[in-house]
Amino acid sequence: MRMTFDPDPVSALAARVCPGGVRLGFDLVQISQIARSVHEFGPRFTGRFFTPGELRYSESGSRDERLAARFAAKEAVIKALGLSEAGIDWRDIEVMQLPQGGCKLALHGRVARLACQEGITGEAMSLSLSHDGDYAGAVVCVLVEQMQKARHNPFGSELHDQAPD
Repeated sequence: MRMTFDPDPVSALAARVCPGGVRLGFDLVQISQIARSVHEFGPRFTGRFFTPGELRYSESGSRDERLAARFAAKEAVIKALGLSEAGIDWRDIEVMQLPQGGCKLALHGRVARLACQEGITGEAMSLSLSHDGDYAGAVVCVLVEQMQKARHNPFGSELHDQAPD
């Protein structure tokens, strides 16, 4: 039996729901590699890639797994937003823990400005993290508003050049 799939109905529905399109980013990180970097480079490594809030959260549990998942999330955001050549500060992408256990993304500084220019709002980003064995992964889904640039910073009350402490 052969099945075929006509993408037109799906494309039409997607265009009505999200006229600007959907962007996905995925990354998979080896937890032992992150652990090795933390051990070898210490604060030089963690201070370059993680915000103070992410570091505080990681110390409250399985540090290496939590840091690896956050590293994967940052990579997934970079891929979803097409920022691999933009020269961004890794701390401008922050994974924040929600009270009910999930996570959300917060963008700061240049990353927030670039997202706003693309019509991406904070409500339009979804994050899923997972880890098993020696691997941590993240998927980021971004809904893009068509031809509508954000007029304010949807990631907070004002744009900051640096991630908050």
